[in-house]
Amino acid sequence: MPPSLLLMLADTLLILHVLFVAFVVLGLVAIYAGYFWNWQWVRNRVFRIVHLCAIGYVVVQAWFGVVCPLTTWEMSLRAEAGAATYSGSFIQYWLHSLLYFTLPEWVFVVVYTLFGGLVLASWFVVKPCQHSR
Repeated sequence: MPPSLLLMLADTLLILHVLFVAFVVLGLVAIYAGYFWNWQWVRNRVFRIVHLCAIGYVVVQAWFGVVCPLTTWEMSLRAEAGAATYSGSFIQYWLHSLLYFTLPEWVFVVVYTLFGGLVLASWFVVKPCQHSR
């Protein structure tokens, strides 16, 4: 495969990864905002199950020290194209790039777990509807 196509695929994976992170983070913000502003769509059962599973997947990966498959695949494509790659997790890389600050892996495990706890708590604070609409 030509390097330009490999880099395009790697960039596409990066965009998907950012969208996944945005869904998890902004989804929780929307759930709690929806509680205060009475948005019924945040109580949609399918949305809530997908959201809970998404953060659950991240938390389990963190507990087992697994690097996200999207990160691994993206790095592999960049390496195959001869481009620079990065090491560590996706979140660590971007936090380092954006904030010039690196934290130990255990900090990310704790943050992911606490965030997952907030998502789980949202099931009791902002109860999903029994039936999807």
